[in-house]
Amino acid sequence: MIELHSSPTPNGQKVMIMLEETGIEWKHIDVNISIGEQFKPEHLKLNPNNKIPAIVDTEGPGDGPYSMMESGAILAYLAEKTGRFLPRNTRKRYDTFQWLFFQVAHIGPMFGQANHFNRQASDNQYARDRYNNEVLRLYHVLENRLGESAWLGCDEYTIADIATYPWCKGHADHGIDKTAFPNFMRWFEAMEARPAVQRNNEMAAEIRARMEKAAEGRPPIDMYDIKDNTERLTRATGIMAKLRR
Repeated sequence: MIELHSSPTPNGQKVMIMLEETGIEWKHIDVNISIGEQFKPEHLKLNPNNKIPAIVDTEGPGDGPYSMMESGAILAYLAEKTGRFLPRNTRKRYDTFQWLFFQVAHIGPMFGQANHFNRQASDNQYARDRYNNEVLRLYHVLENRLGESAWLGCDEYTIADIATYPWCKGHADHGIDKTAFPNFMRWFEAMEARPAVQRNNEMAAEIRARMEKAAEGRPPIDMYDIKDNTERLTRATGIMAKLRR
């Protein structure tokens, strides 16, 4: 059994898609980051970085529970565990890792920054231009890659595709269409045709609605106030230290 402690953000959805693709038994344990549940001591035991997702494999290495953080590492772990979506061929395997790390190092951080400044700091034109231009460049990188390969990692569907898809759902907001990005759009449509991806999209909406209902009457936190987040982590870490005594 895989316990997924998460929210249906792009990084959370990466793992949801992988779990649905592999057919492994799993359950979603809601962590509502809008009200600060990522700072709870019990979550910090799984992810000391107060982020989502985290997993607990109840049948991990050594026949005992094993927890993991970092979505890219989780995808690689699940691929190894199930023997799915990570080629055995050495060349294809490392091509897949390159494009998985490309998502982790570039697509996620840059798309995330663009989303932040577009929504939270619309008066900061310099930042908006900086990150929106970088997002457009990265879509061109994807377009070029998908012009030479059926899938991102290689000629097989892999964890590189699973990792990248959730971050690309907002492509239309950046003017990405079939006219200028035919290779990307061919890939994106192929992703959305997969039953596991369709189930993920349905579940993501259901989980959001469930979490919103559970959070009614509870004050939200300002996730973008870095100072407050540092203070929350410090307080939670102090609580954990007391519990260990």
